[in-house]
Amino acid sequence: MAKIINTSGKRKTAVARATLREGKGRVRINSIPLEIYGSELVRMKISETLVLAPGVADTVDITIDVSGGGINGQAEAIRTALGRGILSWTNDPAIKEVYLGYDRTLLVNDSRQKEAKKPHGRGARKKFQKSYR
Repeated sequence: MAKIINTSGKRKTAVARATLREGKGRVRINSIPLEIYGSELVRMKISETLVLAPGVADTVDITIDVSGGGINGQAEAIRTALGRGILSWTNDPAIKEVYLGYDRTLLVNDSRQKEAKKPHGRGARKKFQKSYR
């Protein structure tokens, strides 16, 4: 039976789900190859995960479905899903050390969220001005 691993990553309101299978090293995000996905900055941010674990991505086909949030939020959710997937595919503690040493968000979701809007103001903290003097 073929080995398949499912992982997920989150950032703000973006959710990425990654599926890893044995293959030839194809990475597809929403059925678009990584080579032509998004801007160069987004591609570089996502491919950091693959560069830090050399040789692993050549033997695995990775399919990622991402939704919600903005461009950078989605990119960071993809990084987390990829990092977790590669780690559980290899079960290599050296890769875990490299990921945690480079950037903890490759394995751990960033828990920060937008603060809720409060009454009597435009946003979370700002209040409407009063001018009665």
